[in-house]
Amino acid sequence: MNRFCSIFSQLLKLFPRLEFERQVTAHRAEYHARGFSCWEQFVAMLFCQLGRAQSLREICGGLATCEGKLVHLGVPEAPKKSTLAYANAQRPWQLYRATFDALLERCQHAVAGRGKQFRFKNKLLSIDATVIELCASLFDWAKFRRTKGAVKLHLVLDHDGYLPSVAVITPGKHADVRVARRLRFEPGTILIMDRGYLDFAWFARLIATGVFFVTRPKHNTAYEVVEKRAFPANSLIVADEVIRLTGPQARRDCPHLLRRIEVVVPETGELLTLLTNHLAFAAPTIAAIYKDRWQIELLFKALKQNLRIKTFVGTTANALHIQIWTALIAMLILRYLQLRARFSWSLSNLVALLRMNLFVHRDLWRWLNEPFESPPEIPQPLQTTFAFA
Repeated sequence: MNRFCSIFSQLLKLFPRLEFERQVTAHRAEYHARGFSCWEQFVAMLFCQLGRAQSLREICGGLATCEGKLVHLGVPEAPKKSTLAYANAQRPWQLYRATFDALLERCQHAVAGRGKQFRFKNKLLSIDATVIELCASLFDWAKFRRTKGAVKLHLVLDHDGYLPSVAVITPGKHADVRVARRLRFEPGTILIMDRGYLDFAWFARLIATGVFFVTRPKHNTAYEVVEKRAFPANSLIVADEVIRLTGPQARRDCPHLLRRIEVVVPETGELLTLLTNHLAFAAPTIAAIYKDRWQIELLFKALKQNLRIKTFVGTTANALHIQIWTALIAMLILRYLQLRARFSWSLSNLVALLRMNLFVHRDLWRWLNEPFESPPEIPQPLQTTFAFA
């Protein structure tokens, strides 16, 4: 007999059922539910992401073909299309956000100290947003342009393990900085962002709470140089200056001293200007910090290419939120597997091969470390030989 349940079942062990049921009760997610539990809905939507199912028909059909293996997942039978569609439209998407938060805390403890690129002890975070375009006729509640609908996914990326740590879904026209103003960061955190978050009043609040930022100023930002600093002669740094903002509004909003650094991008020769309130780090370190912001762009690319976040199996706002939060949960699982495995997985290869092996009965961690090795042979029980006269 095989001593392991399916790989999908082993992945679901990352979500303790007792803790999940507590969240179901807290959100009253099964109020008036009849016969189809929130756990079954969660398993179906996670299968949508990891199995790359394109529609409700593929989700329900894919699970139905594995009826004999669903018991290990805590699912008595595959759902009907109408049942899953109704659950996605009616049950609160906040349950999936709570599930994401619980998994994030578990992953952060498991990967503590892994994937860290810098020697300083400050928490390093990136913040950015991406637009998810929708069909205006199907998603008529998500107005964006005359002929297009859209929502915007705002993410905060934790550079310890490169895990998405905060997510907010807003209408497509929602300004990036409006979401950033509502977030709270621990003192000592270094926050990386692009020009879309340029708000000097908000920068002043970050400075007052002991938060550092690295961003890019606009070309017409008025300032005066207070101090010119020395920088390494053989580096890509061109200028390192302590400045004070001189624009009337900017000076009132942020009277603090800031630091302006000019660095040459080696690939293009372009001159990049950086703005920060961190006066202690060397200029090359500030430049390397901003360069690491590219990781959040790679995260958005991975989400859209490898998970179901561009095509949706429901057209209501609630169903869309559930699918996006499930995609973020799946991304946490994939990043966790990447960091735990000894094999050097690329994300695209891990997604592709995991999809093919979801219902294979094999030890998950052995498969992750040796994906192309044959599974060990399991000794068969000895059969008694009967002698007939």
